[in-house]
Amino acid sequence: MGDIAVVGIDCAFPGAAGVQAYWDLLMGGRSGIGRVPGQRWEARDFPAAGDSGGFLDDADVFDSDFFSITPREAAAMDPHQRLLLPCAWRALEDAGRAPGDLAGSGTGVFVGVMGGEWGRLTMSDLGRVTPLLGSGSSAGMAANRISYHFDLTGPSLAVDTACSSSLVAVHLAANALLAGECDTALAGGVNVVLSPSLGLVYGQLGLAAADGRCKPFSAEADGIGRSDGVGLVVLRRLADAVADGDRVYAVLRGSAVNQDGRSNGMIAPNRWSQERVLNAAYRRAGVGPAEVAFVEAHGTGTVLGDAIECAALGSVHGVPREAPCAIGSVKGNLGHTEGAAGIAGFIKTALALHHRIVPASLFAEHENSRLRLGERGLRLLKSPVRLPRGETLAGVSSFGMGGTNAHAVLATAPRAPRAARTRSRAGAGAAGVFTVSADTPEALRRNLAAQADALAALPKGGAAALCRSSNRVKTGLPHRFALTARDTGELVAGLRRAVELRTPAPGEPHPVGDRPWGRPVVAFLFTGQGSEYPAMTAGLYRESPAYRRHFDAADAALAARLGRSLREAVLGDAVPPEGAGAPELVQPALFAVGYALARTLTDLGVVPAAVLGHSLGEYAAAVTAGVLTLDEAAGLVVRRARLTAALPSGGGMTAVAAGAEVLTPALAAEPDVVVAAVNGPADTVLSGPLDALARVGEELAGLGIRTRALTSPYAFHSARMAPVAAGLRAAAVHPAPAALPVASTRYGRMLRDEPMDAGYWAGQTEEPVLFDAALGALVRDIAPTHLIEIGPRPQLTRIAARAGSLGGAELLHPAPGPEGTGQDLAETVAALYRCGLDPVWEELYAPEHRVHEPLAPYVFSSAQRYWDRCPASAEPSTERRPETPAVSRETPMREVSRETPNEEAGGDDPVFVAVVEAVTEVGGYPTERVVREARFHEDLGFDSVMIMQLKNRVEARLPRVGEVSVQQMLPALRSVGSLAAFLDGVIMARSA
Repeated sequence: MGDIAVVGIDCAFPGAAGVQAYWDLLMGGRSGIGRVPGQRWEARDFPAAGDSGGFLDDADVFDSDFFSITPREAAAMDPHQRLLLPCAWRALEDAGRAPGDLAGSGTGVFVGVMGGEWGRLTMSDLGRVTPLLGSGSSAGMAANRISYHFDLTGPSLAVDTACSSSLVAVHLAANALLAGECDTALAGGVNVVLSPSLGLVYGQLGLAAADGRCKPFSAEADGIGRSDGVGLVVLRRLADAVADGDRVYAVLRGSAVNQDGRSNGMIAPNRWSQERVLNAAYRRAGVGPAEVAFVEAHGTGTVLGDAIECAALGSVHGVPREAPCAIGSVKGNLGHTEGAAGIAGFIKTALALHHRIVPASLFAEHENSRLRLGERGLRLLKSPVRLPRGETLAGVSSFGMGGTNAHAVLATAPRAPRAARTRSRAGAGAAGVFTVSADTPEALRRNLAAQADALAALPKGGAAALCRSSNRVKTGLPHRFALTARDTGELVAGLRRAVELRTPAPGEPHPVGDRPWGRPVVAFLFTGQGSEYPAMTAGLYRESPAYRRHFDAADAALAARLGRSLREAVLGDAVPPEGAGAPELVQPALFAVGYALARTLTDLGVVPAAVLGHSLGEYAAAVTAGVLTLDEAAGLVVRRARLTAALPSGGGMTAVAAGAEVLTPALAAEPDVVVAAVNGPADTVLSGPLDALARVGEELAGLGIRTRALTSPYAFHSARMAPVAAGLRAAAVHPAPAALPVASTRYGRMLRDEPMDAGYWAGQTEEPVLFDAALGALVRDIAPTHLIEIGPRPQLTRIAARAGSLGGAELLHPAPGPEGTGQDLAETVAALYRCGLDPVWEELYAPEHRVHEPLAPYVFSSAQRYWDRCPASAEPSTERRPETPAVSRETPMREVSRETPNEEAGGDDPVFVAVVEAVTEVGGYPTERVVREARFHEDLGFDSVMIMQLKNRVEARLPRVGEVSVQQMLPALRSVGSLAAFLDGVIMARSA
């Protein structure tokens, strides 16, 4: 059998809500057994069933809104199904996966569930049977419910082999993985003690413990105590898990299932069958019994069951070995979780192998001497046992009351390659983006608080690996939060500030601004010359592997033509400050920065809807648009730089706070001075000889117009650039059609079919930069939500903001100047994520930070509770769901016409009122939840059956509508309001 990795776990058992709580309960030697809650049944009415057991504190809690399940359907669902859905979500999160990312995948679901008690309780009154009870009461739906709500298309089946159900489910899941039926599988089981019925059976058979406690292998053992429980594991083929860097709890080396056949009784255990299933599992795992260090036994604590199991264990494991085989059973802590018993033992064993310590078995201090454990090569775990280095093997047994036996062989996970553990080094300092998402504003606040509390308990250290894990797990829900941080202290403080900001004052609503309703539309603005400075983007180069990779690629392309690398010059202090000359260095350096920034962002998933380049910036813009290759652009930039360096001195540039038309009279007397750039309505740059610029400046100053001499040593974008233009015109350029819109600053508009060939680049050098017109065209045509400046420091975004040319777009800059670092790049990505972008997060992190860090699981709402001590009614009653009154089938439906407003329902639109009443009746929602914008599928959880029920109720309430087919209604089922508008139109048409 191939190896299967356990990569994710979630569970809830009596006294242990969650994986860590479960491990703490085991290591603390505590029990989860307590009195029967009055919610289940009155224990005094059923003395034969006992008054104690293991019960989940919140078995009735279910966040139905999160899973888009109507209150009425949630109330009709078997509690087993309600427990499984959040458990599956948390298990996938624990596996390092955002559950939504698996939608549409062939992930398998295998669930052990024993019996169908909910169905017997709810479907026995035939007069109250409903479709919702039909689907909600079927034990077979336990796995299907997960597959449906998570959109998982692999094998999906419920398994009922009584007490061995969940371990058999794990066995089937492993086989499906090995057969290639799925690549990921959820496997486990669930049990809820809904009534005393099975307890009465145990009592009549003499199997019930007087105090409701299982005491496995103890001299005090006197029978079974029943318990609740739910547990799921996420399984993958080990090779796949290792290749993807998954955290592996343990490895399933092999498993086997068999049957007692015709033995000495239908419900009596069979020693020989147990021996056979153990040996079969070891054969499949390729190991011998002597290699197995410990066995998590079935261990119910019944006299006969313990005796037969110990005989079978001894027969198999009582072979020559260095130490006796240790045994224990989690039923001493939890009681018998029946359909979930196998997964309870499986998870305990996986955690023991993961932590390399085996918890003691409760009640072991009074070992049953009649079991002769020592003689059989066995020893009871009376205290925790630390596991030695190297691989350790363990077994897990689970035996069904009907004779179906299962045994699994687990091993410690293989040692992962040693990686730098950055979180333990407080000074590691790499920036990351910590993300949290939730389904509502209140849920976001709740989960921000949970993450803050969990992270505060960690040792202080770097945050990058934690951030990366949050990006993989916590990003799939509509309400989004993102925070950049370098260490856990900064991260916790930021999360707590966010919680405080999102905590409303008493009586105030929760803020609703964390949900993006679309994706950001991004445009890149590439900076030209004048933005350079010594050591530009050095901090980003140090901290961003992606930027480093792309800068080095640009440097290599430029070096092939320059004959030297620019890396040290650009990232050190060899680049002169703005305007100090050296175009043969500055221009290639700025191109390398622009190219590397743009490629870094696109690798991160920030794909521009359009690009614009200012002067020299147009070369990197052309590469980003797919017009030029990196090599072609590098050749042009180096040629331009060398030709510029050969120009005679004496030229310069002046910025003027006035429009070009205002300057016409002043320029008439100085023909050598021209407009070099129109950056805004009152933002113009002049170019020409220095003496002529000085005379123009004096004249403008006399008119009260502000001027500023730029430190450029050349008269760019003027006739003095003719030698450069001639050299570029002679270049061999083979432009491709633009792959995305280009706002041309040569033409001052969006580029049409004009090629960006040698003639374009020659003209672009001599002619003015029409930035203001080009940006205006981009904003009109593309309507960007965000403008990102691509350059070593802000220049264009400030010009655009000053000119009022932004069109409401938000400005971002991943390299904001000399103090810029990787945190600014991270903040750019965070801002876009908050606005709806789904980044390629891996590109933000260095390989040493791409490790799994466990995070606190999603915290579901506990506000909604669904329980019914007498659940055999057709619809949820006010007793069952007091906060959501249900309408019974006998309630007469009031007719509502357009002429008779229903003031009681609140509103003067009777058609809308009728739709709202029908929706609340079918779905069980409170009226205030059913607003015009509510979508039937996404927000209200309506399926095809509910739509048919809604149609019937609407027709009964609005007789003037007549009969409307579902096909006619389908286009109007976008929302409650759209359905009301459609029906209103039908009434008007039929009244005409």
